Amino acid sequence: MSDSSRRPVHADYPSTDMKRTVMALLCAAATATAADNMKAFPPADDGMVRHVLQLPPQADEDALKVELVLGKTVKTDSVNRYFFGGKIEVETIQGWGFDRYVLKQLGPMAGTLMAPPPDAPMVERFVSLGGDPYLVRYNSRLPLVVYVPKGVAVRYRIWHADPEAKPVPEG
Repeated sequence: MSDSSRRPVHADYPSTDMKRTVMALLCAAATATAADNMKAFPPADDGMVRHVLQLPPQADEDALKVELVLGKTVKTDSVNRYFFGGKIEVETIQGWGFDRYVLKQLGPMAGTLMAPPPDAPMVERFVSLGGDPYLVRYNSRLPLVVYVPKGVAVRYRIWHADPEAKPVPEG
């Protein structure tokens, strides 16, 4: 290799080792911050389970929402639509200002009353809380912490807003 083809060593060109060191420090800082934030969230009480979701950073987090879907897998007929009663409560942790989401009790299961065929088999399906979707702000800097009774599953979906706000015509 000739001297003219070598890349000059300047402060503008950090070495590969330096890049790796900086990346390792950034990753360690992010992990430490996440661990520090978890100190605010107490362990689950007896009969409850704590679920923690750490969201990845996104370019435009204001255009995103997280839907919490709480429920459980049960055997039902394949014809009717089912849902559970229950309410997700938001509790702000004193001294930290962080929110946590708590489902104190999964209510009874209810559903439509269409008669299935007599020989229709029972199927396993995930049945969630009834009502409107439960949307929370997308925030990659803090963990999303949900407390539920044992046996209740916590799932989530990410909702994306259209980047363009369209005008509504006068009427």
